[in-house]
Amino acid sequence: MAESIVLPIEKREGRGTRMARKLRALGRVPGVLYGHKEETVSVSVAADALMSAVRHGARVVDLHTADGLQKAQIAELQWDHLGMEVLHVDFRRVAADERIHVTVPVELKGIAPGVSGGGILDQPIHTLAIECAADSVPESIRVNISELQLGAALHVRDLHLPPGVKALADPDAIVVHVTVSQAAPEAAAAPGAEQAEPEVIGRKAAAEEGEEEK
Repeated sequence: MAESIVLPIEKREGRGTRMARKLRALGRVPGVLYGHKEETVSVSVAADALMSAVRHGARVVDLHTADGLQKAQIAELQWDHLGMEVLHVDFRRVAADERIHVTVPVELKGIAPGVSGGGILDQPIHTLAIECAADSVPESIRVNISELQLGAALHVRDLHLPPGVKALADPDAIVVHVTVSQAAPEAAAAPGAEQAEPEVIGRKAAAEEGEEEK
């Protein structure tokens, strides 16, 4: 489970592009806090603190408000066109034991013996949608590939998930597998095919010359 991150937030007055630009110039990101049938509140958060939480993979944070701590899910981030700066953030109120849907990275552990046998490791799924309690969001889903042989695969149904975590993806979806390279057999067959053709042409040409001499 990821450590709880505390983000101090402040209520903000006014809306619109001009106000948002002023906040960003002061190093803050505009946002909203909503959910649990409570009032939607316009807020702002320090840009460096928010970016630090995002870099650490935080999905749920504790918002420090004038009324105390409020647990919230980072529901949506709006980025600039370069994907470098967060322009707006949506926080959704959650209870500690509330089950939420989040996406977490899939982390491979170990070395697949099938790769040593000439196979190619392919990982179609790099992130996994899961359901879990708001206070028990794992940092990642770790997948042990130390027994993955040539031609073998691990599916979503094969994953060992932390207690209380449910995968939302198709159980039959392949997370990681070791595929067999087809390049070598094709390359070996090609030279033989190329050598056969000149011999046939040569024999045909010799036969035609023999017919002209007659």
